[in-house]
Amino acid sequence: MIELDKVSKRYGKGTSIFTALDEVSFEVEDGATLAIIGKSGSGKSTLMHVMSGLDSPSSGSVIIDEQSLHSLSQKKMDAFRANDMGFIFQSFFIEPNQTCLQNVLLPLEVAKVERSSRKTKALEALTAVGLDDKATNLAVNLSGGQKQRLAIARAIANKPRILFADEPTGNLDSATGDMVIKLLFSLNADLGCTLIIVTHDKDLALQCQKQIQIKDGAVQKITRANKKADKVTS
Repeated sequence: MIELDKVSKRYGKGTSIFTALDEVSFEVEDGATLAIIGKSGSGKSTLMHVMSGLDSPSSGSVIIDEQSLHSLSQKKMDAFRANDMGFIFQSFFIEPNQTCLQNVLLPLEVAKVERSSRKTKALEALTAVGLDDKATNLAVNLSGGQKQRLAIARAIANKPRILFADEPTGNLDSATGDMVIKLLFSLNADLGCTLIIVTHDKDLALQCQKQIQIKDGAVQKITRANKKADKVTS
């Protein structure tokens, strides 16, 4: 369970303070699919960064399995992200001059997975995204869709409990984007991981069990699949 309690994020000082998140509160059940939806500049990526520990809130708390995420030491925070979280970004962030296998091995090394099992885990992840035949290919030679699938393989190699995807289809054509989305939901079902997607795509958001609509850093409404929107109180 992920719980956010009145999470705010502010930048700047004095009269130049900018509030990126304004007392955001909600819960995400284990194994659920959640869409954080909003226009550019709404605060949705900042929210993902705070939820994952990539950034710290100015006030409020993020609780994961009854543990306050931001009370962890930096060392424990890094270990938690390496072992329990996976990240997929719009810009891929793969190593172009390394092979697909080397790309997927990297996060396993960071997570200090036993050397003897790294290659097996990496190949399993490449197989899961349909890139097992590209293991020895350089990442620079992949198509856009293949690069995103490689990024997903890298994110799931250590079988994370929470998978964050920030605009995962933003750089892809419609057909390739649809393929990537099907893959993400398939992985959510197969791995049982919590899937959190940041998107401005309402059609994609509707495929998730819960949607958080955010505007100017504040939650406008929370909608569950086949249910009416929850009322958000100030």
